[in-house]
Amino acid sequence: MGLRLVSTVGGKRAAWRRLGGLLLLLGVLMRTEIALAEDQSAGFSATVRVDATADSADAARELARVDGQRRALMQVIDRLSGSSADSSKPPNLDDKTITDMVESFEVANERMSAVHYLADYTFHFRPSKVRRLVHIADRAPSDANGKPSAVEGGGKPLVVLPVYKDSARTVLWEDPNAWREAWAQRSADSGAARLTVPLGDASDLAIIDAGRAEAGKSDALTAIAQRNGGDEAIVALATARREGDQLVGLDVTMKRYRSGHLADARNARLDANSGESAEDFLRRAADTIADEIANGSKKGSAPRPDQTLSLNASVPIESIGDWVRVRDRLASVGAIRKVDLLSLNRREAKIQIKYVGGPDQLRSSLAGVDLGLDGNDPIWRLQLSGATGPR
Repeated sequence: MGLRLVSTVGGKRAAWRRLGGLLLLLGVLMRTEIALAEDQSAGFSATVRVDATADSADAARELARVDGQRRALMQVIDRLSGSSADSSKPPNLDDKTITDMVESFEVANERMSAVHYLADYTFHFRPSKVRRLVHIADRAPSDANGKPSAVEGGGKPLVVLPVYKDSARTVLWEDPNAWREAWAQRSADSGAARLTVPLGDASDLAIIDAGRAEAGKSDALTAIAQRNGGDEAIVALATARREGDQLVGLDVTMKRYRSGHLADARNARLDANSGESAEDFLRRAADTIADEIANGSKKGSAPRPDQTLSLNASVPIESIGDWVRVRDRLASVGAIRKVDLLSLNRREAKIQIKYVGGPDQLRSSLAGVDLGLDGNDPIWRLQLSGATGPR
């Protein structure tokens, strides 16, 4: 009995030692995780001394807060980007945009009189918004007038507009836009294709919204691309697929506009993995679509003068009105350089299309304006999508 008792007690002691070791390890891991979270939070925070005078104490306090948050944001940007502390203020950021970037703030050593206000403010900024701002600054530096310019050592950035459609709600700049937040959390691009997501400040809101982006408004797309240092805008429209409250997939349409004209269109269907959170899935989807855009750019999606090709196609029609609709849609495709009408009768038009890029790119671009291109050289068939042609 004694031996069995000693064995049992010894086993219990060993079990407690193992349990104690596991608890100690768990405590270390938890402290490490907390420390990392605090370090990350501290990286997006800054403390500044504010001092303002106005007609009243309340007005002085508000003036001090607005000035303080701008200076604090500059400290955070300087710290993240490695630039000097005397950098000029971030271009094109109004006070409301900066206020929207503030997650919280703390006030210490507050003193005031009837017209004077002094305090120490600690501002904590939203990491995703600051990352996006620094990401833009790294890839699209400003010129002497504060306007984003081309990236040194590479081509102009491709300006991506992440439009998100979930149920009956379609958003671009509005919060929440989980699709835009997923793009903001991407790491910096490398290689020839650099993708820029606009910050969504007051000037961006005045230029374009979700409706104009989805509709492909030429003037708005040209303006938002130029404002962010590019010539091309890509509308990445992601439509959520849900089962109940769970996000199970995305249907993504990528439409690429050059000088406001549709140059390319692609579609992708992405499914969430089992057990994958919505946030992780959206981040993975943003990376996948970014790679698709970058690979399309490397393969020569951008037309070059020395890539001009031509093909002859028959266009089945039922009226002259059908031909006019086809002609107008062809004129909106940026990859098409010229369309020659070879013959026309009541049932068919024969045309020659001169274009840049390859047939697959042309087919995708035509699909973006609801035109279907089928066949191979020397016989191609072009028709309005959904049309069956004359019998």
